[in-house]
Amino acid sequence: MAWGVECLRVLAILEDKPGFLQKELFRLGDVPVTPATLAQGLLLLVLVWVVSNLTRRVLRDRVLKATALDSGAREAIARISGYVILILGVTVVLSTAGLNLSSLAVLGGALGIGIGFGLQNIVNNFVSGLIILFERPITVGQRVEVAGTTGTVQRIGARSTIIVTNDRVTHIIPNAEFVSKPVINWSYAGDRLMRISVPVRLAYGSDPREVERLLLEVARANKNVRQDYLPDVLLDSFGDLSIDLRLRVFSETLSGTPAVLRSQLNFAIWDALEKAGIQTAYQSRSLSISGPVHVELDRGDGAAPTDPPAPPDPPRSEPR
Repeated sequence: MAWGVECLRVLAILEDKPGFLQKELFRLGDVPVTPATLAQGLLLLVLVWVVSNLTRRVLRDRVLKATALDSGAREAIARISGYVILILGVTVVLSTAGLNLSSLAVLGGALGIGIGFGLQNIVNNFVSGLIILFERPITVGQRVEVAGTTGTVQRIGARSTIIVTNDRVTHIIPNAEFVSKPVINWSYAGDRLMRISVPVRLAYGSDPREVERLLLEVARANKNVRQDYLPDVLLDSFGDLSIDLRLRVFSETLSGTPAVLRSQLNFAIWDALEKAGIQTAYQSRSLSISGPVHVELDRGDGAAPTDPPAPPDPPRSEPR
């Protein structure tokens, strides 16, 4: 508030200051533009920007936090309110300066040409950000996958969206990516529940029914597996070298880090199969060679290998 009062005081000084500050530089329509009016306009625009950001933060962190809205809805409402205040504030500043907005048609046309040539991507991302805020296909705190990046949405800005991966790597994704490309939202339904599959390959000779029982026991013993969504075991196929099974479980606590849950289940499955004496399958390859093969043996003393002895000549029959 003190900063705003100081800005108003500076504006009053500029209005009463004679001399160079009141010298006409150019005209916008019928309105003369002086250094004082430029400084006043700049200070008013800064003041509008500060009020817009302050309003957005108060709405998000105080007013809307007391409601039942989730964090994504609070962020969307606060950011849209900030944009509305900013647009209205700029309009009021221009009107206060005596500018006729219709006289800015030429400037708007030039701006349109600039958008068509050089600012197309920026405007595209800004409009895409507004679409995201209104339509809410993604919100802050949700886990999404877009353009090969999987992580949690931290912030939806005017131009880009910030996503943080499990490795704590921050990705800045242009908003247009979320509108023009397929997006996977793992928590769009309102929760973070996700099904995770763990493949198990058994050697032939193992009892699939016994292994099914062991896998279900492993799933029930894991605290990160949702027990109200019953885990199950599928027998996928009889492969060339193994019997292929798959354990399927649901998790909410580790849905953001499925590799951790798979590791926990794999360790527990290994211990259970080892205790039961059940062997997992492993790949093996056999090599068949047809025809004669020349083999050189190394005696280990550094001497060069010797040529194998020539086969004896076949016996000759004497003529009678």
